[in-house]
Amino acid sequence: MTTRDSNGAELDDGDTVMVVKDLKVKGMSKTLKRGSQIKGIRLTGNPSQIECRIGKSTIVLKTEFMKKV
Repeated sequence: MTTRDSNGAELDDGDTVMVVKDLKVKGMSKTLKRGSQIKGIRLTGNPSQIECRIGKSTIVLKTEFMKKV
């Protein structure tokens, strides 16, 4: 099964994505703002989730809030 973003574009390891909605991340004091770009994503075993690094933290985000750049 392929991993797709909110617009239906297929995502691959190393892609750059943009956040389409402000996201409050559990365990982090800062909020990911709409329009933030995240580089070098990694795919997980779950097609509805991606793994990425924000600062020094590695977090898992849902693909429904991401758009491929």
